[in-house]
Amino acid sequence: MPSAIDAPAEVWVLAREHPAPLMRATRALSQALEEAYGPRFAVWHSDELLFGVRDGRLLLQNLGGQDVPPPKVVLVRQTPGSMAQHRELTLLRHLEHLGAVLINSAAAHQLCGNKIWQFQELVSAGLPVPDSLSYATAPFAGVVRSPQVETPCVVKSVNGRNGAHVFLAPDAEMLQSLSGSLAQDVPLILQEYVAPSHGRDLRVIVVDGEPVAAQIRSSRDGSLASNLARGASAELCPGRYPEGEALAVRAARALGLTVAGVDLLFTADGGHTLCEVNAVPGWRPRMTTVIPAILAAVEKLLAGAGAPSGDAATGPATAAGGGAGGLSDARGSVPGLV
Repeated sequence: MPSAIDAPAEVWVLAREHPAPLMRATRALSQALEEAYGPRFAVWHSDELLFGVRDGRLLLQNLGGQDVPPPKVVLVRQTPGSMAQHRELTLLRHLEHLGAVLINSAAAHQLCGNKIWQFQELVSAGLPVPDSLSYATAPFAGVVRSPQVETPCVVKSVNGRNGAHVFLAPDAEMLQSLSGSLAQDVPLILQEYVAPSHGRDLRVIVVDGEPVAAQIRSSRDGSLASNLARGASAELCPGRYPEGEALAVRAARALGLTVAGVDLLFTADGGHTLCEVNAVPGWRPRMTTVIPAILAAVEKLLAGAGAPSGDAATGPATAAGGGAGGLSDARGSVPGLV
């Protein structure tokens, strides 16, 4: 029988597979968790774990064959859009069935991996989103000729991130001429063009039901996308748009998210509409309120207060501390922080 791992950890950050470096926000969060919890904290990567069933029981091991008792709390820092073929989602579900509480839950990550799925939930909760069309198996060249498609419109992939694969189609002729050149591996969305928000949006970070940071992101070159990953600038603006922050909290709750990055567009009436919600948001170093808020949510779980705001809405309703009981860190240190 394989031996169990010593030096258990109660709190994990579950990050992307090696050799990808930790994102800056994830690295800063991991360092803060290490300072707060010492050996009770560990970073795991999704390519370090084996899981399944044996003799009628759920199994979790490292690649060396040692049993890995699950933690109490897992901070999931894998981008939902990268969760190809449900591999990472299967691992998240396995951890939940072992009694770990995930921030955010597997169900919430699955929702946020598809923009149309997000809109289905947001609209069902009575929240505003831009008019959007998508399709199942129809050829895109046929979709763009539908009388329901109005231009100008924004074209984007259902699972794109960081502003990639997003462009503005100014008229039907251009949309039809480009339709045969666009990737067909995943469906696309034809979305209402919200002109007052061209090249800028409002990003709100929500943690445990509270807006803890906000910034206006603006394109530097007049392009449509305002993602920082594409060179946009950012201006901190906490409290400047209270209605937008309240809308962001409602969106996070509708999707079952404890930690969320909510992107809102500016509308002509001075209000906001929801663009998308991110289950693994990044944040700027100047957003000094984010990490303390996340640590407070983790501490609430460890104290036995139950699932934090958001995660209680979706996913398995597991209590902190359930499952196999033993907790582990395979290495006794925090990998990926060098």
